[in-house]
Order: sequence, then C-alpha cells, then structure tokens
Amino acid sequence: MFDPIMQRKGDIPATLDLFADQTPQPRRDEQIGPGSWLFSGFALPAMPPLLLALEQTLGHSPFRHMLTPGGLSMSAALSSCGPLGWITDRHGYRYSNVDPQTGQPWPAMPDVFMQLAQEAALAAGYRGFVPDACLINRYIPGAKMSLHQDKNEHDHRWPVVSVSLGIPAVFQFGGMQRSDKTRRISLFHGDVVVWGGEDRLRFHGILPIKQAEHPLLGEQRINLTFRKAGRDS
Repeated sequence: MFDPIMQRKGDIPATLDLFADQTPQPRRDEQIGPGSWLFSGFALPAMPPLLLALEQTLGHSPFRHMLTPGGLSMSAALSSCGPLGWITDRHGYRYSNVDPQTGQPWPAMPDVFMQLAQEAALAAGYRGFVPDACLINRYIPGAKMSLHQDKNEHDHRWPVVSVSLGIPAVFQFGGMQRSDKTRRISLFHGDVVVWGGEDRLRFHGILPIKQAEHPLLGEQRINLTFRKAGRDS
C-alpha cells in the first residue's frame, strides 16, 4: 500500500523529520470573493501534529480511486474522516457514515483537524462552524479535479474550508455556471482557502498537478476539505 507520509529521503523515513526546522513562509490573507478568503501559510503552525494525525487516519481508511456515476475512475485518490464521508459510485455522489471499502465507520476527525478548520472559518468570518466531514484527496503529478460545485450538503449556509499540503496546485475558482470565467490561484503547502456565503456554490477545480517534490510529502499534493454535510441533530 502506498503510504502518503512514509516517503523516504535517502534511508530516513520522512516521519522522523516532521519536526525538522522549516523556513517559515510569510502569512498573507487575500479576499478572493465576497465570501471567500485565501490564507497563505495558515496551516503551517499546526503542521507536525496535523501530518501525524493524517498518517493515523489513513491507516484506518486508506486512499482509493472511486468511480464516478458514469463509471470513470477519478484521477485523485480519496478517503474521509469524521461522522460522514463523501463517496461516489455508479449510484451517484453522496455522503455515508460507513467507509464502503472497510465496512466500518470512517475514522474520527482528529482534534487538530477540527481546530484548524474552525480557526480558518472564523478568520473568514464564519463563526460556529462545526464540520462533520473531512474529505482527504491525494493528487500525484497529472491528477486533476474538474470544475464542480459542492452541493451534496444539506445546509449551504456553512462554508467549505480547504487545506493544501505537499506540492503546489493551481486552484480554479469560477462562478455559478460551469461556463463562467475562472480565476487561477496558486496554492502551496500550508495554504487554506475558505469560501461560503454568496460564494458557497461557485464552481471550482484543480488543474493537472505539475511534477514536483515536497521535502515531507514527496511527489504528491494532499487536500483536506472540511464541510458541514449532515443535518443538525
């Protein structure tokens, strides 16, 4: 099984280097829409416990390539954590409280995940955000995510919080129609994008990932996407 964290640098597993000194990147906040923000480097302070929690989570629900309703295999590999996980198969796109690959509930959402998502949402003006789903996507060079809307959630009043890890990506942020013009935004390790309010249903996607290597995660980008998917209890 491909392990997203145990990439090797020489003979030393990268997990042993999670706490190594990293050159800090300057924080930069940019409003990219009426209800949307890019927080550059926002996740960097939480990185060591975040990556450890990610490794543990994927040990319970490993990455897999899911099929679209049309029968095509997605180029990005997926997993989830939290009470609900996003799945796709020939029956459609939806959330489930069971991992279809293991037959078990999805792993619990780690505290460090929840705290990061809530802090980012609050920084963007969304107080009280309590995500119940974290989608975990892995992109290797050449993988992409076509333009789409996040609309399988019951309540669109809550934002989407997206955390980038590993090699860079180009995020496409469009309008309410697939044909609307898109803005291209470069995302780097530790960047967080939050969109909600009138921007909540904007089309968005990831252009094909270019060849690159990250010192901790190797030749891959991992994306954590936090959502409030279910109904309030």
